[in-house]
Amino acid sequence: MVEAVQGAGVVVTGAGGGIGAALARRFAAEGARVVVNDLDADRVKAVADEIGAIAVPGDASAVVGAARDALGGTVDIYCANAGVGSGGSEAAGEDVWALAWDVNVMAHVRAAEALIPGWLERGGGRFVSTVSAAGLLTMIGAAPYSVTKHGAYAFAEWLSLTYRHRGIKVHAICPQGVRTDMLAATGSAGDLVLQPTAIEPDAVADALMKGIEEERFLILPHPEVAGYYQARAAEPDRWLTTMNHIQQKWEAGE
Repeated sequence: MVEAVQGAGVVVTGAGGGIGAALARRFAAEGARVVVNDLDADRVKAVADEIGAIAVPGDASAVVGAARDALGGTVDIYCANAGVGSGGSEAAGEDVWALAWDVNVMAHVRAAEALIPGWLERGGGRFVSTVSAAGLLTMIGAAPYSVTKHGAYAFAEWLSLTYRHRGIKVHAICPQGVRTDMLAATGSAGDLVLQPTAIEPDAVADALMKGIEEERFLILPHPEVAGYYQARAAEPDRWLTTMNHIQQKWEAGE
C-alpha cells in the first residue's frame, strides 16, 4: 500500500474510462476516498458504483468545489486527467485549437487556482497531471494535441518549481500509447507510432503509484521515453530529422 494515498481525498477527472478509470480504481484499492468526474454521467457513475467512489459528472474545469464538498471539505490529491486528442495541422479550425487549449491546459490551471490557496494554508497537497510523451516530444498528425500537451507539461513543471518547498507535490505522467478510446481515435498515425508499444491503462496507474512512493515529478510508464527526451535536447536537428522520416513514412502510407 502507498502510504501517501491511504485515506486521502482524491479527485480524478476524465474517469469515465481509459487512464482515468484505471487511476480511480487503483486509488480506491489503495484505500483512498475517491471522487470521479467525467462529462459522460452514465460512464462515470458506473465507475463510481464499481469502486465505491462518488460520481461528480460535468466539466473538469469546474469540478473542484463540488468534489471538495463530496470529500467533506478537503482534496488531498487532484488528478487532472481529462484530455482531448485533437488531431490536425496548423490548419485545424479555431474551435479545435480552442477546445484542446481549454481542456488540456486551462482545466489544469483552473483546478490549481482553486486548490493551491488551501494547500498552501495547510502546508500540503498533490497535483497529478496526465500529460503525454507528446508533451515531451511531439506527435505526428496532431498539432493541437502536441502543442497543448507541451503546455500542460510546462504548467506542471512551473507548479513544481514554485511550490515544492511549501509542501505541494506535483507529478507529470507522460506515457506513449495507452490502449484507450483516445488511442483508437488516432487512426493511421497512432497505428504507426503508438500501437506497437501500447500498454494497458493499469500500467499507467502502477507507474503513478511508484512515482508517488518515490516522490518523482516525471513519471514515464514507457521508460524509453527518457532516452528520446535526452536525444531531443542534445541533438535537436538530428531528432527532428528522425521524426520527419516517420512523418514521410506516414504520408506514404507505409
